[in-house]
Amino acid sequence: MFIGIGLIILGFVLIALDPEQHGNGVLGLTIGPIVTLSGFLFEIYAILAKSE
Repeated sequence: MFIGIGLIILGFVLIALDPEQHGNGVLGLTIGPIVTLSGFLFEIYAILAKSE
């Protein structure tokens, strides 16, 4: 679960680091949201996966 939280935080940091005004660059519109979405998907998988 900590990996998913780390991905979500990393995605938001990437969005915030976008040098373009109002986050309209590649980091703010493409890479950041993809990393954030992958973090949320990882969290859903971690919650729903059966543990051994």
